[in-house]
Amino acid sequence: MARPVWTGVISFGLVSLPVALYTATDSHTIHFHQLQRGTCDRIRNRRVNERTGKEVELEEIVKGYDTGEEYVLIEPHELDEIAPGRSKTIEITGFVDLDTVDPIFFGKTYYLGPKGKEYTKIYGLLEQALEESNRAGIATFVMRGREYLVALKAEKGLLAVHTLHWSEEIRDPQQEIPDLPKTGDASAGELKMAHQLIDALAVDWQSEDYHDVYQEKVAALIKAKQAGETVEKAEPAPKATGAVDLMEALRASVERARSPKDTGERTSTSKDSKATGKKPAAKKRTGSSGTSRSQSLQSLTKAELYEKATKAGIHGRSGMSHDELAEALAACKGK
Repeated sequence: MARPVWTGVISFGLVSLPVALYTATDSHTIHFHQLQRGTCDRIRNRRVNERTGKEVELEEIVKGYDTGEEYVLIEPHELDEIAPGRSKTIEITGFVDLDTVDPIFFGKTYYLGPKGKEYTKIYGLLEQALEESNRAGIATFVMRGREYLVALKAEKGLLAVHTLHWSEEIRDPQQEIPDLPKTGDASAGELKMAHQLIDALAVDWQSEDYHDVYQEKVAALIKAKQAGETVEKAEPAPKATGAVDLMEALRASVERARSPKDTGERTSTSKDSKATGKKPAAKKRTGSSGTSRSQSLQSLTKAELYEKATKAGIHGRSGMSHDELAEALAACKGK
């Protein structure tokens, strides 16, 4: 059973709900020690006075802010004295439509659970109301000496807290990235072919179909080196597509994605997965509705379906797949 990283109270209006915060994700990165080549001697990082070359004890170190002309010295306890106290409340200041929050603002995710069985009713009520309204509660709270801006939202029967970046932390891409294209640079034919390629490669999102291939290769490299073996090197990166070759590259990509050979390979992969116990790769989306309206909806792109779902006021649309959006719109029309 996981231990909470924070406990406190959610407050909205006059309602208070005791909760516990849990880490939602793990890191499976393989970590290495630094060694001197030709030995097994560890390399250590030390705090050294750059003028004297002598090592300095941690308690002798203060913080200094460089103004350009001098250092302003700050003692560690002075930062503690001005920091907000350990907060015990996630106070929701308002509820926003999830579709209005740009994904770039989202940071780390935490699970939120009720702190005791006696609070499950209030917890479930808030979760259901947020799910049906497609809204998130915006709040701030303090954890480990740092203040966080967060979004509280419903996710498949539970509440989750997503840390949000402060607006001043978001960089302006127009100032950061050179040579951004202008709208309308692509021809109508190129844009149409790009849409066909996207549709041909469309799949339903299944997180289990994706895994960290690089970490698997690192683990295989370690195992091979331990056994005195060699491993196959990765293929070189593909060459950039030139502007002159763009249309031909798009056309060839569409034909490759739609070819019977490609379909056969996907089918055999699915069959092989049953024998090995591995999950099959994501399958291409296919419309199977019997009504003409459903068939018409299935032919639309996900973006077009989402726009219609927004106008129809369908709740939970932000988490729906292409087919789920089509089914929800068909059911909505039938009412």
